[in-house]
Amino acid sequence: MILPDPEALLDTLAAKIRADLRADTALVGIHTGGVWVAQRLHQMLGVRLPMGTIDVAFYRDDYKKKGLAPGVRPSDIAFPVEDAEIILVDDVLYTGRTIRAAMNEIFDYGRPNSIRLAALVDRGERQLPICPQYVGAQIVAGRDQSIELKRDEAGRFALVLAARGA
Repeated sequence: MILPDPEALLDTLAAKIRADLRADTALVGIHTGGVWVAQRLHQMLGVRLPMGTIDVAFYRDDYKKKGLAPGVRPSDIAFPVEDAEIILVDDVLYTGRTIRAAMNEIFDYGRPNSIRLAALVDRGERQLPICPQYVGAQIVAGRDQSIELKRDEAGRFALVLAARGA
């Protein structure tokens, strides 16, 4: 399978978001790939509010089963969440469980007016009623495969198709 160029997908995603961007819109990226995408979008779109980052490790519904993943990072939302217009950013949207965990964490900071979802790649097969408002591309991959966003030293993105669990 040939995967699309994530740099081009980022441009597509930015154009879709730009149409709805308001002065009080904030971006929140989900570690790790979602933060990378949010950083680039924040710069491309000239978002005025500081960008937030969240690590959903403690909010995952499989936390008791799988335990804490190594390398947990602190969450950082440096803007008032109460009544905020938030665009939650992820790299690859799959089951929706990470998004559910991210929304739970955001609500611990306050009650936003709205949360919209942006994903560089939507691979479908949702297990929860989660639907992105902004998508760079929809890609179908096998259940035994994962789509991963990689970033090189220069900050350029690449999409990689890997065997799940590899």
